[in-house]
Amino acid sequence: MVTTTLRPRLSPRRAGEKLRWGNPVVYFIALIVIALMLAPIAYVILGGFRTNAQITTDPSGFPAPWEIGNYLDVLFGSVFWHQVLNSTIAAVATTLGAVVLGVMASYVIARYPFRGRGILYSLFAAGLMFPITVAITPLYIVIKNLGLMNSLVGVILPQIAFALPVTIIILVPFLRAIPRELEEAAFIDGCSRIGFFWRMVVPLATPGVITTGILAFIGSWNGYILPLFILNDAATFTLPLGVQAFASQYAVDTAKVLAFTSLSMIPALVFFSLFERRIVGGLTGAVKG
Repeated sequence: MVTTTLRPRLSPRRAGEKLRWGNPVVYFIALIVIALMLAPIAYVILGGFRTNAQITTDPSGFPAPWEIGNYLDVLFGSVFWHQVLNSTIAAVATTLGAVVLGVMASYVIARYPFRGRGILYSLFAAGLMFPITVAITPLYIVIKNLGLMNSLVGVILPQIAFALPVTIIILVPFLRAIPRELEEAAFIDGCSRIGFFWRMVVPLATPGVITTGILAFIGSWNGYILPLFILNDAATFTLPLGVQAFASQYAVDTAKVLAFTSLSMIPALVFFSLFERRIVGGLTGAVKG
């Protein structure tokens, strides 16, 4: 006797049936929130195309005429690009350190049963509750005693440490979701634990690795408090610290300060916009895992 299972068929949308857009109030509130978020960014960018006289006469007006000299002065100067280079070095080194150490620590926590594993994982989770501002004073003392003041290394090492909790919290679910049968099959084929880690674990955890790398990069690029305490030499300034120094140096030239500020935030905005889906996809995979 053959039994069949009847599945409900989804009726196609009827011709002429309109798509329901939901409550208009929700869209109105969303537009207001978006406008409040984008208005300061637009004001800074447009302010760089104005002169100081225009800003003084009409602070909220549009450029008339458009002045590109402020942006050209910043772009053709050496200060901006030197600070971009320092920020890039710090962000790339922080990303590599956080990802490499985070993947290794996450692999041990996720795949190896040992006494105190839950406590260790809880300690990393608790690290999310302590921002770098809470530990800035002891960090300053430690870095000063190590002789790392006025060096990018003194900024990179603490940033790696503070990026590890997020990295481990995201990667552990990815690594736990890898089937044990896959690991056993790899061992039967003669693969070592280290070989399994590099050949199987890292490729399978690529979405989480990319997500944590992006978060570490953006966090380092936007870091301000730690460089403010560690870096006193203008030659070692990162871009956020350079914005503050530039604003102090050219306090009377508001238009040029706005141009420098807008150029300094564009890389982070572009980077985050390009990899936004990667971040959401990685976090979604971490929750499912």
